[in-house]
Amino acid sequence: MEELRIDRKGQVCIKITDASVRFNIAGEKLDNLKEYFVKLVKRELRFKEFYALKDINLTIRQGESWALIGSNGAGKSTLLKLICRILAPYKGSVEVKGSIAPMIELGAGFDSNLTAQENIFINGAVLGRSRKFMKEQYEKIVDFAELWDFMDLPIKNYSSGMRARLGFAVATIVEPDILIVDEVLAVGDAAFQKKCRARIQELLDRGTTLLFVSHSKGPVLELCKNAVWLDHGEIKMIGTPEEVYEQYDLQTDTKVTIKKK
Repeated sequence: MEELRIDRKGQVCIKITDASVRFNIAGEKLDNLKEYFVKLVKRELRFKEFYALKDINLTIRQGESWALIGSNGAGKSTLLKLICRILAPYKGSVEVKGSIAPMIELGAGFDSNLTAQENIFINGAVLGRSRKFMKEQYEKIVDFAELWDFMDLPIKNYSSGMRARLGFAVATIVEPDILIVDEVLAVGDAAFQKKCRARIQELLDRGTTLLFVSHSKGPVLELCKNAVWLDHGEIKMIGTPEEVYEQYDLQTDTKVTIKKK
């Protein structure tokens, strides 16, 4: 028997306190790897500090749906990687309770040389599910992904849309405590995107927490009740998606107008 998920709806599941992520970037352009190592050994290499996130404070409760809004490079994906423990904070703390199903990059967790069928069981294991459970859910996964004719093909022969279909079907069949979706649904066709949004809503109704990144306003307004606006690695605003978009669109329109002049 699979372990039943404990109902923690309303409890704090993600708490980020004064968290920053810092990267060191080479301060000069080097033409080759040899030159890099020579300067590194001689201690002649200079680095610049870059804060991808700075002093982030955010509390999310189980069952809530959050959109991360901001331009490219604002820090959205970095924040998701921090929550997934892919990155560690340079300072501050990140506390996460519950299982996570991350869809941050297309094909993440897939072995390109293995077939789609084999990858289903590998991904299930990574998400903490037994082979028996994944075998029981196999037909539902393939039905949802609509990939029955391609399950014996290696993943390396899949298109980006096919990878997204399979990854989403596996990630959502396990009913995680926290589902993270970062723009990966944008590669699918309109009908499949609608199908995915319906599945996400089902998970929300059962108490899953959603962290959602999309440059399309429609899906955000449809799925999310809360939003955080990131700008140059800092939180600029927290509110409902409608409130945040009102201010975000205003700033974006202002920038475009200035650029045109």
